[in-house]
Amino acid sequence: MSLPKFKYHPDPLQTGSVIESEIECECCEKARGYIYTGPVYAEEELDDCICPWCIASGKAYEMFDAEFTDYDGIGNYGAWGDIPDSFKEIVARRTPGFLGWQQERWWAHCGEAAAYLGAAGKDEIEQYGARLKQQLQQETDFNDTQWAAYFENLSKDDSPTAYIFQCLHCGELGGYSDCH
Repeated sequence: MSLPKFKYHPDPLQTGSVIESEIECECCEKARGYIYTGPVYAEEELDDCICPWCIASGKAYEMFDAEFTDYDGIGNYGAWGDIPDSFKEIVARRTPGFLGWQQERWWAHCGEAAAYLGAAGKDEIEQYGARLKQQLQQETDFNDTQWAAYFENLSKDDSPTAYIFQCLHCGELGGYSDCH
């Protein structure tokens, strides 16, 4: 069975937000071979027990009032521009989120949420190119000396980590980084 398609999180298996599992979904009560492992914002404890199909259909949101990304963090509380509620609702309620070191934020560009590509360290960022590196430095507000030291320590699997997105309209790469 192939996974549902998520416009704003095109490969949740690659990012680790969805894993293969025989756990039964708390929402549909089916074991579909995959389970979501990212954050869940709900009154009930729903860690590692919702399938991707119940996220995509909105059933998990309807049944548990569950969101998978902080609604206000989509667009970084307005810092990355105004994002229409219709896009925020899809990201928060019908798209797998991702785990970060601190409160996750969802990068936005061209007036819409961007597609989450995954966590990245120095090596991955260098493969994406200088423009992404420049955008990430701007996001930190570090001067060149501070950024050089910080950049050397960026790691996909350890702190600090960058979270990379791609604009669905113009293809621009962007995101942010954080640490624990």
